[in-house]
Amino acid sequence: MLTINFKKIGLKDGDCILDLGCGVGRHVITSYALKNVQAVGLDLSHADLLTAKSRFTEEFEEPQNSRKSFGLAVGNALSLPFADNTFDKVICSEVLEHIPDYRSVLKEIRRVMKPGGIFAASVPRFFPEWICWKLSEAYHNEAGGHIRIFNAETLRHAIEDEGLACFGRHGAHALHVPYWWLQCLFWTSREKSKIIKAYHRFLVWDLIKKPWITQTLDRILNPVMGKSIVMYFK
Repeated sequence: MLTINFKKIGLKDGDCILDLGCGVGRHVITSYALKNVQAVGLDLSHADLLTAKSRFTEEFEEPQNSRKSFGLAVGNALSLPFADNTFDKVICSEVLEHIPDYRSVLKEIRRVMKPGGIFAASVPRFFPEWICWKLSEAYHNEAGGHIRIFNAETLRHAIEDEGLACFGRHGAHALHVPYWWLQCLFWTSREKSKIIKAYHRFLVWDLIKKPWITQTLDRILNPVMGKSIVMYFK
C-alpha cells in the first residue's frame, strides 16, 4: 500500500532514490521494482530493515540486472550518512511527525538532494489525526509515537524555506481513517475488538481485490479526509 504517487515524482531509469524512514520497505522496494535505479532505504529500526531485506530478497530482487541496485542502512535523519548532492529523488513518508527537530531533517534532505531533485513528503492530515488524539492519549504517548499534528501549510512553508517549490499535493488512504479512529476509541482492548478485526479484514480485502466502488469512494474522500496529506517539491 503506497502513500507516494511515483508518477508524481517522475521516477526514471538511472535515478538514485532515498526512502528516508523506509520502515519495512514499501516505497524503496517499489522504486527498485519500477525502474532501473539505485534504491536506498534508511531507518532507525534494525528490525524493520531486516523485514524489508527479507521481503526484497524473497520477492523482488533481480540479481542478473546490473542496471539497478538496492541497499538498506541504519541511520539517523538528523545526520544522513551521504554526501551532498547524492539523490535525484527523496521520499520521507509518515516520518516527520515522529521527530522533534524536523526542520533539521529538512535541511539534511535538501543537502543530499541533487540540483533539480524532487522531494515527496507525507504526514498525517490534521483533522483525522486530531480526532485520534482526542479519542486516545495513549495513541500519541507511546514511545516513538507521533509528537505533533502538522498543519499542512506550516509544513509546506517549512520545506519551501529550504529552497524547494511545491508542485503537487493530494490526500491518501481515506478508508483507513475509521480504522484508526476505532483503534483509538477501543485502545486498551483493541487487540480483542471484533469491530476492529472486521474493519481490518475489509481493508485487506480492498487492498487485494481493489473493487471499483471502494477505489472510487477513496478518491472522492481523499481530498477532504485522507489519512495522509502528500506533497511534492522540486
